[in-house]
Amino acid sequence: MPLDDLIVSRAIIDEYHTTLVDALNMDVAIVGGGPAGLVAGYYLAKQGYKVSLFERKLSIGGGMWGGGIMFNKIVLQEDALKVLNEFNVRVKKYRDNYYVADSVETVGALIYHATQAGLQIFNCMSIEDVKITADDAVCGLVVNWTSVELTNMHVDPITFGAKFVIDATGHSCDMANIILKRIGKVLFTPTGDIMGEGSMNAELAEKVVAENSREIYKNLYVTGMAANAIWGSKRMGPIFGGMLLSGKKVADDISARLAQEAVNA
Repeated sequence: MPLDDLIVSRAIIDEYHTTLVDALNMDVAIVGGGPAGLVAGYYLAKQGYKVSLFERKLSIGGGMWGGGIMFNKIVLQEDALKVLNEFNVRVKKYRDNYYVADSVETVGALIYHATQAGLQIFNCMSIEDVKITADDAVCGLVVNWTSVELTNMHVDPITFGAKFVIDATGHSCDMANIILKRIGKVLFTPTGDIMGEGSMNAELAEKVVAENSREIYKNLYVTGMAANAIWGSKRMGPIFGGMLLSGKKVADDISARLAQEAVNA
């Protein structure tokens, strides 16, 4: 049977339309497609929650793709292997507590297993604002195409509803900055503001990144490098164990709240 170009176009439009409409109301929205966001999405989707991830770039994976200085290898500590093993990534022991993995293989595995678990990924989408309740709790996202943002066109966005939102935007802390701009210095930090990340210290940064992955405003959580930036902790380089553990931590916290809400309903 010959291929019809119009049927190809119709298939893309029909299927994307169905996917987009289905995502308008979700349990959790994740902003940022780096390793922490992907891991969080994997664990939440695996438990049956409706989860979507929004990434402003064409590619998913954040800084993990490039390894260190574009050497496509990453380092993980032993504690993180329990998470990475779920994604069937091959690792090589370099020395005690230092394991090496291929960055491209790792990103591919995170994306594959997260989407197979049920995570819906929307790339080339940027977040303009948050949707809020009457008492200023976050309850969704205001979304537009990244191309609209880059060309500075005035095109109105659309809104997605979500019970919880995760800021996984890395150093830029995009969602936290939206709260500061729209509502004020109301974050759950000692200053109410983003405290800013310190200089490089992988030992200190890796110890606290999972602990820092928690609620930073009403129904808004943070994970990954954004967590250390918001809480004023150190930054880390091409060691990614903390990113994986951070994603799992925030997923566990949110799933516990969703489960409790279901009990109370």
